[in-house]
Amino acid sequence: MLLIIGNKNYSSWSLRPWIALKVFGFDFDEKRIPLDEKGTKDAILGHSPAGKVPILVDGKTTVWDSLAILEYLAERNRKLWPADPPERARARSLAAEMHSGFPSLRNHMSMNVRKRYAGKGRTPEVLAEIERIKAMWNEAQKPFLFGAFTSADAMYAPVVLRFRTYEVELPRAARSYYDAMLELPAMREWIAAAERETESIPQLDMYG
Repeated sequence: MLLIIGNKNYSSWSLRPWIALKVFGFDFDEKRIPLDEKGTKDAILGHSPAGKVPILVDGKTTVWDSLAILEYLAERNRKLWPADPPERARARSLAAEMHSGFPSLRNHMSMNVRKRYAGKGRTPEVLAEIERIKAMWNEAQKPFLFGAFTSADAMYAPVVLRFRTYEVELPRAARSYYDAMLELPAMREWIAAAERETESIPQLDMYG
């Protein structure tokens, strides 16, 4: 399998399937296409008509969109979702909520692994969305949302990095989940790679 991703410093959508592939031990290669450069759009369109990353290519099968990729991987390894049907339904609900929601968090706290913006981005709408995420993480079964790592955790991995950048304060239970995510070898690998990147996207380095 080949996973096409954007910059590890900025591409929150790319992190989701990448970390799932790593945690669950899938054999895959990755191709990084730096975003917001001349030729970026054409390079991505060469792999998917949607023109966005991430994209998974598995032989003659191409899957785009992070949640669709996670569902495709779950057909190979059922452990990507909880075994218990009610828990699986709740995990899918949390994943879908992240996929389609939290617009203010995305707009005002963009993922930027290399930077620290303590106290920034906190509009009333962002603070309300942060409270919703805290409530989810406070209910984590430890160490992850449903005990073992699942696709739901993959969907929230970029939020962990956003909270790291903007130094969001968390209550003890939510902090325990945050710490467990940051301690994952796959997360540490992603962070290290992001810190080695040299590309800069000015509009995403919003606070200088």
